[in-house]
Amino acid sequence: MRRMKLGPSALEVPVVAVGCMRLTSLDRTAAERLIQTSLESGANFFDHADIYGGGRCEELFAEAIHMNAEVRERIILQSKCGIRRGMFDFSKGHILAAVDGSLKRLRTEYLDVLLLHRPDALVEPEEVAEAFAQLQSSGKVRHFGVSNQNPMQIQLLQKYLTRPVVANQLQLSITNATMISSGVNVNMENAAAVNRDGGVLDFCRLHDITIQPWSPFQYGFFQGAFLGSDKFPELNRKVDEIAARYGVSNTTIAIAWLLRHPARMQPVVGTMNVDRLRDCFKASDVRLSREDWYEIYRAAGNALP
Repeated sequence: MRRMKLGPSALEVPVVAVGCMRLTSLDRTAAERLIQTSLESGANFFDHADIYGGGRCEELFAEAIHMNAEVRERIILQSKCGIRRGMFDFSKGHILAAVDGSLKRLRTEYLDVLLLHRPDALVEPEEVAEAFAQLQSSGKVRHFGVSNQNPMQIQLLQKYLTRPVVANQLQLSITNATMISSGVNVNMENAAAVNRDGGVLDFCRLHDITIQPWSPFQYGFFQGAFLGSDKFPELNRKVDEIAARYGVSNTTIAIAWLLRHPARMQPVVGTMNVDRLRDCFKASDVRLSREDWYEIYRAAGNALP
């Protein structure tokens, strides 16, 4: 598995992260197989959140990987906090309590990365900074990031932080690529030109913040996978054609499309199918040509101005 630096940090991570949101759909034996497959492929970065499975995903992961000190040194753990039932909560007390809960469930003394899970309208960045400083000084968290935040929200937070934001987890796929299409359609009077996220793609590139695309196979908001969907016949024909040319699966091409972008993204893949997971990892070795990348982009319904 090809590796990269996570944001401006010195932490080296695989270019594909393993998302654990659906881990509780597996029994312990299947979870062990999924995790072992990941480790054998060099994909040792696992993405969690305290709300996944109500915390059970973190617990099952620790059981399935047989967590101990030796195992812990071989893996990179990222978790997220801030979502509560019916609200978001970035208060200092909640962040500290949430991290303690994740550490207990994961059977570890530290997280490599902690992300704030979606923006909190009532965020007080000074409180977040205090929480982060306490977590860093205690050794409970080594790096910090956000998810689904725009440039101004990140800048507001960064004003008070002593360490840089290393990652921003954002929804991005071939069919959900508004952050790309708005840049392509600058100064145009069409729907694709609407800047919905404050130029977050260019902002993250300027500040060396790693974008972690989530739901890289989804269209809409968890409406389904575009691969094999009759809603995207032209896209599937093109992806299948290019996949055959490269001698890989359509799954591999969908991830390779994201990895081809010069922003040096780290897709988070959440499949619980071992064979499909292996196909995701193969994207690390596929570099699409510029022509192939744009053909896929257009086949998804994105017209060039």
